[in-house]
Amino acid sequence: MGEEGTGGTVHLLCLAASSGVPLFCRSSRGGAPARQQLPFSVIGSLNGVHMFGQNLEVQLSSARTENTTVVLLVGLEELTNIRNVERLKKDLRASYCLIDSFLGDSELIGDLTQCVDCVIPPEGSLLQEALSGFAEAAGTTFVSLVVSGRVVAATEGWWRLGTPEAVLLPWLVGSLPPQTARDYPVYLPHGSPTVPHRLLTLTLLPSLELCLLCGPSPPLSQLYPQLLERWWQPLLDPLRACLPLGPRALPSGFPLHTDILGLLLLHLELKRCLFTVEPLGDKEPSPEQRRRLLRNFYTLVTSTHFPPEPGPPEKTEDEVYQAQLPRACYLVLGTEEPGTGVRLVALQLGLRRLLLLLSPQSPTHGLRSLATHTLHALTPLL
Repeated sequence: MGEEGTGGTVHLLCLAASSGVPLFCRSSRGGAPARQQLPFSVIGSLNGVHMFGQNLEVQLSSARTENTTVVLLVGLEELTNIRNVERLKKDLRASYCLIDSFLGDSELIGDLTQCVDCVIPPEGSLLQEALSGFAEAAGTTFVSLVVSGRVVAATEGWWRLGTPEAVLLPWLVGSLPPQTARDYPVYLPHGSPTVPHRLLTLTLLPSLELCLLCGPSPPLSQLYPQLLERWWQPLLDPLRACLPLGPRALPSGFPLHTDILGLLLLHLELKRCLFTVEPLGDKEPSPEQRRRLLRNFYTLVTSTHFPPEPGPPEKTEDEVYQAQLPRACYLVLGTEEPGTGVRLVALQLGLRRLLLLLSPQSPTHGLRSLATHTLHALTPLL
């Protein structure tokens, strides 16, 4: 699903498979929620095409025009065996914030990479120690610290969650309106698609939240404020240092080359990534354009040059497969002349893949060297 043209409208439409009754329709224009909704006649026509195709064993997944994309989705078993349509429509409203964030121009990239968006706190060991102690006191093994939808630190239990839920849970938290505390029922697509778990969130500082995944216990009142004060009050300064990490991902002062306008680092085995388009200053292009360039470049290199899964461990240079799998590629948008266009370079070494967006001043002959140096500097972090 993608936006068709600049400022185009994206519609996400969900219909009951058997009756064609609209369950919800969400629209986005230019990365923001749109007031324009699909007319009922269009919904009816699309459902008619969908039903006609079903009779011929053909599934309609999307319908596109020059500047509009419409997507039809069929949900899990609960959505296909609907007993009360109005009750289901009401229940689905809880997902609207999450759905709108996928349709909009998100600062995250986990939806594309299927890796968890992470940040690197300046005092990570202190936060990790407090997180482990808090999890033990709360009686759950699934705890994480999230800033603006990105994971700052998490327990081993949290990291063992399957890929869909590990990506979706922090994204969900980042999409919800600010609230001091929440007790939120969630279904885990991989681990528990039919029985809900409780997602408890506690706001430590604005946009910085503590997240717990648990069963019937503990009650929210047991965690707030007693356990919060005990474990997190002494760490106010390290917690405040996490707040700027939302857009930056990296701690202030981390040495990056001044030509770097954006970067995406993926650990292919751990399924974690660092993504930022605001490492230095406010140069052109805009953050929105930088995100779009890196997302498109990731799609290109993943589908064309690099395998989607991590390859075999590093071996000697004379082995045959080393000549078959590329290690680096680059793309120049504009001309090769210095000072024009932008440069994009991708480098893969072992289990890590790095994508860089570079300023027009960066010479093409130095792209691989710059990417290699940056990857070595980032490797201890992720």
